Amino acid sequence: MAGKTDSGDPWVGVSAGWAVSSYLLSAVVVWGGIGYLLDRLLGTPKVFTAIGMVLGAGLGTYLIYLRYGKEDDTKKP
Repeated sequence: MAGKTDSGDPWVGVSAGWAVSSYLLSAVVVWGGIGYLLDRLLGTPKVFTAIGMVLGAGLGTYLIYLRYGKEDDTKKP
C-alpha cells in the first residue's frame, strides 16, 4: 500500500498476498478456537467449532475488503 512500486519487480504483490492469507487463516483459527471452547464448555459435538470457523472466514473476508478492497475516497479525478 505505501511506498514505491516498481512495475518491473516480480515481488510487488507478495507482501499483500501474505497479509491476505494471514488475515484469513488467523480469523478462521481464532473464531474456530472460540467455537471449540464453547463446545467444550457446553458439551456439544463440535457445532460451535464449525459455526466459528465459518464466521471467521466471513469476518476475515470482510476485514480484507475493508483493508484492501475499498477505493480511496480522498482521490479526486
